[in-house]
Amino acid sequence: MSPRWIAPLALCVASCSRPGDEVPGSTGGLFTDVTAASGIEFATTSGRRPSSQILEVKGGGVALLDEDGDGDWDVFVPNGATLEEPGRGPGAKLFENLGGLRFADATEERGLDFDRWGMGAAVGDVDGDGRDDLFVACFGRDALLLNREAGWVEAPGESGFASSSEWGMAAAFGDLDLDGDLDLYVANYLTFDPEHPPEPMNFLGVDVFGGPMGLEAQPDRLYENRGAGRFHDVTGDSGCASVPPSFGLGAAILDLDLDGRQDVFVGNDSMRNFLFHNLGEWRFEELGESSGLASNGDGQSQATMGIAVGDVDGNGFPDLFTTNFAADTNTLHMGAEGLRYRDRTQLFGLAAASRPYLGWSAGLFDFDLDADEDLLVFNGHVYSEDTCRELAHEPLQPPLYFERVGDRFESVAADSEAWLSTRTRDRGAAFGDLDGDGDVDAIVAELGGPLRVLRNETVERGAGSWIAVELRDERLANRRGLGARIIASAGDRVQTRWLYSGGGYQSASPPVAVFAFPGAQAVRLEVVWPDGERQEAGEFELEQRVAIERR
Repeated sequence: MSPRWIAPLALCVASCSRPGDEVPGSTGGLFTDVTAASGIEFATTSGRRPSSQILEVKGGGVALLDEDGDGDWDVFVPNGATLEEPGRGPGAKLFENLGGLRFADATEERGLDFDRWGMGAAVGDVDGDGRDDLFVACFGRDALLLNREAGWVEAPGESGFASSSEWGMAAAFGDLDLDGDLDLYVANYLTFDPEHPPEPMNFLGVDVFGGPMGLEAQPDRLYENRGAGRFHDVTGDSGCASVPPSFGLGAAILDLDLDGRQDVFVGNDSMRNFLFHNLGEWRFEELGESSGLASNGDGQSQATMGIAVGDVDGNGFPDLFTTNFAADTNTLHMGAEGLRYRDRTQLFGLAAASRPYLGWSAGLFDFDLDADEDLLVFNGHVYSEDTCRELAHEPLQPPLYFERVGDRFESVAADSEAWLSTRTRDRGAAFGDLDGDGDVDAIVAELGGPLRVLRNETVERGAGSWIAVELRDERLANRRGLGARIIASAGDRVQTRWLYSGGGYQSASPPVAVFAFPGAQAVRLEVVWPDGERQEAGEFELEQRVAIERR
């Protein structure tokens, strides 16, 4: 390791943790719910229960960011509002990470004053000052929240996000024009008037609230970063307006065909998904159908909610896992050269297990540090208990955890893991190492319910041979290297991770690549930066966090 381009991060791994730092909680499974001792006591607002309109059931997200620049991950929750006062809710929350999986409410201290109906959050340093900023997609006017030393401020109307007529669902940052700063894609949903809500509709013979079908879909927005917190709408000229308005629920930005340009995948509700292939110079072509990502393997459009990215088959091309509505399956699209995707859901054992559930956030991570990616999915229905009873659906649903075993995913039984027995109406979730021990923890937001903090017990149980990799590029505004690809190898074993924005469901996870190589002493790391430039970073010992600086 050469100090010319490697900067070790401040860390506290399992071997150097201090007695009393850890939040108490019984072990006995992959995760332990440590919410009660974490200091996070907060329930989200999204309308009232039972939900009577579609606006009440679609939010909301959670984001992990290094708000104070101390090297650990703090928690941001956009929060929502109610139909009676949709423009003003109880307000967003910011929780400072104190270490040892303990958090403190820092909302007032940091001057965070945001009380609109927030949905999805995206994290990125939009002005290149070295501090993580936030974009919040909202029902109504979206918000760009700038992280200043003195506290949080909202960018003024002339920043480019002044529209109040759209329902923003999710957003993702990425350097789409390769000029070094972060541009933005916003997925919009549909036109909804709280004062004149739509009439109920019939679904499988049961009356339910109206939407999304039958309502007016809204076009998405693509914004170019013009610097200093200013953005310009380039949707019309880019080619992203060539598609009909659709019910956008999610977006992810990453280089799908490894050509050195960032592409945009958009998940739509009950309509075909989009893949905007980046041709350069703000020109995109929509290749959802030809790539295979528009629908499942039967050619059916789905209600795509959450998005997770991984390399399940180890071929070096990104695979996309998406969550869907109950009575349908979630979908695993496997990527190959030439932007060719194939539905391999059933082949990998992910079809039947997901059919009874309505999926939202999902994460493909090596949760158990055994050198392959596992899958965690959070679920929960949109309809009330009475309506679900008529549909023979479960209103409250448990998470699904799939451990990778050979060439398939195997569902872990709920009776073997206490946290898998919790039935909720989950929505957003973010995944990251919250306690600095090397494994990936999770924080999940329930619809109209509490945040839950799930501690990963893998390192505590003695697993090692991991490495967590972050990027640093001090020359550009995109300092964390969003959009980069990191390749780790030990002998003939190779693993690939992408640092992408978006995914989850309306949530933002940290741009950190976690690898595990059981039995190895060291790994070689290679970085493909967002513009396609390759950098051989060198060899690293395991069981540490490292930051690779761009040469």
